[in-house]
Amino acid sequence: MKMFAVSPFVPLAIGFFGLGTGYLIYGPQELFGWPRRDAKVDAATGMWGIWLPGACQLFAGILLFVGMTWFQVFKDAPLYMAALAFSAYGIHWFVLGNNRGKQLDARPNAGMCVAYFILSVVGLLIFFIAGDWAVGLLFVGLALIYAADFFASIGVKAAERALGLVHIVTGLWLMWLMIASAFNFSLGTHLVL
Repeated sequence: MKMFAVSPFVPLAIGFFGLGTGYLIYGPQELFGWPRRDAKVDAATGMWGIWLPGACQLFAGILLFVGMTWFQVFKDAPLYMAALAFSAYGIHWFVLGNNRGKQLDARPNAGMCVAYFILSVVGLLIFFIAGDWAVGLLFVGLALIYAADFFASIGVKAAERALGLVHIVTGLWLMWLMIASAFNFSLGTHLVL
């Protein structure tokens, strides 16, 4: 059986980009109330939620899982957590985008927030223990997002503004991770990642 060579080209940038874009779309609305939510804005942000954070992350997660398990071209063990996170967060954005687009009730998100907060804590522990503080820091942002989203989902008004702030900060960090990934993989640089 012919084995494939280990690839240095891990599909991280697309997942970072998609999630970061989603946060940079949703964050200003939550923090500043811009654009004001109505049926058209919710339909537009719902579509963005499905196709950028949803599809980009699910695509990255599936590529990582297939590359690690079927073809064994990715060998770095913490990438398993990245595959799990990209896949799970991508799928959840399909639901979030759909729910936003149809203006459905956000209260059921409270239970989702508990599960994704736990997933985020697992991710931050794994990446900090593995010595990857940059991705560990991303998972700190994710944990804060789900903590704020929990309270926003149950109707605490200040929590929506906090969620918007954490979305924007984490979205900008994701943009840095995308930039670092693209430069490191494309040009052989050693930007912090």
